[in-house]
Amino acid sequence: MTQQGVRWTVDQVLALAPDAGSRTAGSELGAAGPWSGTGCSGEGAVWGVCGDGDGGNGSGGGPYRTVVDVGDPSGPAYRCSCPSRKFPCKHALGLLLLWSEGEEAVPAGAEERAPDWARPWLAARRGRAQGERGAGARSSGAGPADPEAARRRAERRAERVTAGATELEQRLADLLRSGLATAEQAGYGLWEEAAARMVDAQAPGLASRVRELGAIPSSGAGWPVRLLEECALLHLLDQGWLRRDLLPEALATTVRTRVGLPRSPDGPPLRDDWLVLAQYDVPEPKLTTRRIWLYGTTSGRTTLLLSYGAAGRAPELSLPVGLALDAEVSAYPGTGQRRGALGEQFSPPVPTAVRPGGVTTAEAAARYGSALRDDPWLDSVPVTLDAVVPTPDGGSWQLADADGHTALPLTPAATARPGLWRLVALSGGAPVTVFGEFGHRGFTPLTAWPPTPGRAVHLC
Repeated sequence: MTQQGVRWTVDQVLALAPDAGSRTAGSELGAAGPWSGTGCSGEGAVWGVCGDGDGGNGSGGGPYRTVVDVGDPSGPAYRCSCPSRKFPCKHALGLLLLWSEGEEAVPAGAEERAPDWARPWLAARRGRAQGERGAGARSSGAGPADPEAARRRAERRAERVTAGATELEQRLADLLRSGLATAEQAGYGLWEEAAARMVDAQAPGLASRVRELGAIPSSGAGWPVRLLEECALLHLLDQGWLRRDLLPEALATTVRTRVGLPRSPDGPPLRDDWLVLAQYDVPEPKLTTRRIWLYGTTSGRTTLLLSYGAAGRAPELSLPVGLALDAEVSAYPGTGQRRGALGEQFSPPVPTAVRPGGVTTAEAAARYGSALRDDPWLDSVPVTLDAVVPTPDGGSWQLADADGHTALPLTPAATARPGLWRLVALSGGAPVTVFGEFGHRGFTPLTAWPPTPGRAVHLC
């Protein structure tokens, strides 16, 4: 329930699930049976008590009290008395699914009439939001940090990164001199030790790419070719850093970003109605990265938001796919960079009939080629394909233009996802609009729209 009184769809609710297990468990609780005392408010609060299907006594010894705030422009927030460490938990998902069914399932009322156990949390959130807005206004006049101290810190870090890049160049030379077969014999320990050295050099971008090299040996037929390709890209990044003074400023900024130096958004804030194209999580050993793609319905600009959470915990920022929010986004520096920072949000997400403009498969391939000129280390670019049909291609799948002249292969990871079959069912042999990421490994579909006017279908 946004300020406009619009309830989310089932797909938009399920897109918030942290994993497939939570999606399944939440779906099982999305019926009225286990719930009592449900209600919602025009400010975006939804509450209810779940017996978890065992006579009112959950596995924790009592019914679970669940409250969700979907009216916060920064994204939904959840509170549940269950012991789950997942956000949102299955009870929050089930409550939102029930709420999406309409007034008969979860009646609307004033937030002041919420249960005693829900009101304090909701009031604290409303007060915190007002305080943050006031603090932001007060801090706008604060003076800048000491520029000389910042310059000295930057110089010391650049010296460490240079030492790390020089050492990495020597390691790559030793590998090529001894032969790629030694990488398979040495095992993953060789790369982990090199990555740790890059962390010590304060170059997390180099460390991440080194760790990726460790997964290539013995990864299947043709691994030496793949390893050589990635070593060449790593060598190119090393050389870009060591000779950054000779590069055009925009490309030098991209090199600094790829190496892992922190950057702040420097573009002027762009206010637009941003359509949430896709959202998915990338789990890593020590953290979870959430990637959220936005499309400016007026500007036509596509931007990427990144949010992070500790390992095993979902990041805080969460936006429902298929809705649009009135907000400001600032761009990060660097050629070919799509990343942005979400600024002030003026209203909660609301439904929109706008779809991003699409291109043909040939135009998508050309777009990726052009992007590599600005950023040779780019794995993929965001692309919306217009009027394509998912078709089998031997043991894999592809997205073919409606005229059948050209097609893009799907990535191996995409063919293994359940979302592929949702895409095939949505198409039914007819052309559909598909948003995803396209790179040298193929196309990964993330969201699709039916041939006739209809809501977006999340495929992640």
